[in-house]
Amino acid sequence: MRPAFIDAFDAVLSDLDGVVYAGPHAIPGAPEALRGLASRGVRLGYVTNNASRSPAEVAAHLRELGAPAEENDVVSSAQAGAELLARKVPAGSKVLVTGSSALAHEVEIRGLIPVRSAEEAPVAVIQGFSPDLGWRDLAEASYAVAAGALWIATNTDWSIPQARGMAPGNGTLVNAVRAATGQEPLVAGKPEAPLFLAAAERLGAKRPVVVGDRLDTDILGGNRAGFATAAVLTGVDTPETILAARTAERPGYILATLADLYTPYPELEAVDGGWRSGGSTARVDGNRVRVTGLSGELDAWRAACAAWWDARPEADEPAAPEIVWED
Repeated sequence: MRPAFIDAFDAVLSDLDGVVYAGPHAIPGAPEALRGLASRGVRLGYVTNNASRSPAEVAAHLRELGAPAEENDVVSSAQAGAELLARKVPAGSKVLVTGSSALAHEVEIRGLIPVRSAEEAPVAVIQGFSPDLGWRDLAEASYAVAAGALWIATNTDWSIPQARGMAPGNGTLVNAVRAATGQEPLVAGKPEAPLFLAAAERLGAKRPVVVGDRLDTDILGGNRAGFATAAVLTGVDTPETILAARTAERPGYILATLADLYTPYPELEAVDGGWRSGGSTARVDGNRVRVTGLSGELDAWRAACAAWWDARPEADEPAAPEIVWED
């Protein structure tokens, strides 16, 4: 019997929103899948761009959902942003925090002084997601940035999965300040590699796999870190967007859910000018991908990705081929 997918790795670096939970609720089967890692000797770390809660709060929420988690297992963009900030400005500097109290705490424990108004003459602005942010908060950030303050964004995710669907993420709020000021922030979290490298180092992992639902943050960041990457289809990206992905954002593996960690991953084979995954095959014909298989079968999409990416190995922009389904 072929080994399970997860047996090739010594750690999982998992995203949270869209992978483990959507809003306050667990994605079905995700906690159970994560609990099974320890019995196989696989370490688990969480790498999140959501800067609205502290690592302790995130870990407590995960435990409530049935997933294994301790505070030190969580590496957040709030931590990365505060660390970047501390390298850029002197200790004791005033910093305008446009975000949650958890983000303000990360700033404070690094010897900086969180403030909430541009009138306090902050030398820097750090912006992270919080559902409580409003127009006045974004205006204060804009005033400070326009006046010359250093601007750091914890992340620039355009959307965030919620129980009711997709909602605006920190990237949309950052864009409001960008539009008002014409300035660009330094970005600390995903898709930058240091967040993933720090998580792997914390776990002592040599062969981690990054599991995420977003190509532009999880997969791009994992690829930049030089780690194996697996896109899971429980959040933002879909088989269609994965197929169309630019080279830097292409995952090494595609999983339906976290339960697929425990099943053998199909071998991709080059056959007759195309590619085979499981019982499905695909070949490229100009700007078309002809797929033998069903559109609802993941192996068909895996074969389609292998064929299209083999034909278009260097893609700087997303490019969606026409898919022709053949029985």
